[in-house]
Amino acid sequence: MILFSHPDCLNYRLEGHPEEPRRVEASVERLKAHGERWKWGEFETAPESVLLRAHTQAHLERLQESRPFDADTAYFEGIYELAKLATGSALAAMNSALKGEDAFSLMRPPGHHSEADRAMGFCYLNHVAIAALDALDRGVGRVAIWDFDAHHGNGTEAILRGVENALYVSVHQHPCYPGTGAASEANCVNFPVSPRTSPDEHMATLRESWEAILQFNPQLVLVSAGFDAYELDPLTEMELRIEDFETLGSWIGEAKIPAAGLLEGGYSDELPLLVESFLGGWKSR
Repeated sequence: MILFSHPDCLNYRLEGHPEEPRRVEASVERLKAHGERWKWGEFETAPESVLLRAHTQAHLERLQESRPFDADTAYFEGIYELAKLATGSALAAMNSALKGEDAFSLMRPPGHHSEADRAMGFCYLNHVAIAALDALDRGVGRVAIWDFDAHHGNGTEAILRGVENALYVSVHQHPCYPGTGAASEANCVNFPVSPRTSPDEHMATLRESWEAILQFNPQLVLVSAGFDAYELDPLTEMELRIEDFETLGSWIGEAKIPAAGLLEGGYSDELPLLVESFLGGWKSR
């Protein structure tokens, strides 16, 4: 497995904000401490032409205006370039998967809340949707996105809804931010999970969602890997345990389908353990 990260993604922060540099910094440190298990790859910033597969030109221009996007999503100097760098990492992971090597992008900012013309929920560009559309445009027959972040990926759903040969499957807490994902529509299949659902029941729902991915018979799976369904996450009310994330990774590895993942949410101090568990389960199969 090849991992992608870049220290520049640590170069912005808002005091007291949960989406902070240490999330990625500590996760990279932990994985590099077990360096014999992973390879680390290089990548380039995503070109604007690829961003326009998912976003409007007006949105790209808005990202460069020095004013906040919403109460949760601040403007930072250079955030457009940093978001493009994170998209470049997602594209590199996708390309590695298509070449036969599973891959994971460990970057920030996250992306799955970003809509075609709107930054929101800590997200500025929708990296996974951009990668999915780029893969389809390059001739990949069927692309599935599996999103197990505790928050519904409203942006990914909005961008991919109705796109031929694309499937979006999400398992998320409901009710919860952003309030979407209560029902399925077209090629977007949602599995809402109530707060404080038992981990065994939550895992059964996740298994059902994974079966929906397999039934689609994708040629590429992109994983929006959010770790905020963890029982100690400060932003959600879910109950998954560390070992459950290892199980999620093992399902991907067992499927033998080209797959790439990217970090979305996860705000517990134990995020590095969760990422390591997930990738370890995936790699061991």
